[in-house]
Amino acid sequence: MPLMNSREIFKNAYEGKYAIGAFNVNNMEIIQGIVAAAKKEESAVILQVSAGARKYANPIYLRKLVEAAIEETNLPIVLHLDHGDSFELCKSCIDDGFSSVMIDGSALPFEQNIEMAKRVVDYAHERNVTVEAELGKLAGVEDEVNVSIEDATYTNPDQAVEFVERTGIDSLAIAIGTSHGAYKFTGEPSLDFARLEKISNMLPNFPLVLHGASSVIPKYLEMCNMYGGQIPGAKGVPEEMLNRASKFGVCKINVDTDLRMAMTAAIRKVMIENPKEFDPRKYLGPGRDAIEEIVRHKISQVFGSTGSALKLK
Repeated sequence: MPLMNSREIFKNAYEGKYAIGAFNVNNMEIIQGIVAAAKKEESAVILQVSAGARKYANPIYLRKLVEAAIEETNLPIVLHLDHGDSFELCKSCIDDGFSSVMIDGSALPFEQNIEMAKRVVDYAHERNVTVEAELGKLAGVEDEVNVSIEDATYTNPDQAVEFVERTGIDSLAIAIGTSHGAYKFTGEPSLDFARLEKISNMLPNFPLVLHGASSVIPKYLEMCNMYGGQIPGAKGVPEEMLNRASKFGVCKINVDTDLRMAMTAAIRKVMIENPKEFDPRKYLGPGRDAIEEIVRHKISQVFGSTGSALKLK
């Protein structure tokens, strides 16, 4: 099966009221863990790459690793650029074989955000590549994204409709209370479901996206801290909220922090319990297993995308 864009995958997700997991990748073990989980659940999956990850891993290596994942699993896989901040970066990824890109002009004034998104859409659609954009600003820090709580803004529903109509984008990342990083809430977790429902009703059959949607699963947070980590008080988005969001047009849910936490916890455990160990396979292997475990949990228990690959073959 060739690399896919998100169009048909999201159509099925919207109709089935489930979400597709978009998991950030940086190296071979992370990719292997994700696709192993997706294969067992027979789920479509989005492998997404930030600009920082692309630079770290080398674009050629990343592309070949994803090609290997497709050859090994025959799954419907989307290779997606996460938080592209310029037309040039999006163009480079499209030319490099990505099947989907995100152009993030959320920090720009509304008209400039539209202008940049439309430029990417025009280039991408000519090459059968789908485009995600963002309206509203999520707080938090993740790779190149750094937005303070004071600067964060929720998505305006009326502007969302205008933005989609004028740009021709294929999916829209909205801000309803999620945030990047491990510290998403200081008090009780809360998402603006009234705003989500309003946007979904105003944009029927249009796929929405949640960024900053890791749950900071206590099991891995506790393990990380138990074995020398210093991440006290981290708090993510409750999984029941993510599942609920998938019933209101959210077809793509991004996960990065949870993967980092799980892999780091597993590696820390090996290092502390076996201080003489220096074979990378002996700690990267458990890290890969932790990735597989958490991704399989997300697919089957949170996003509801088990079996979605069968509809695309």
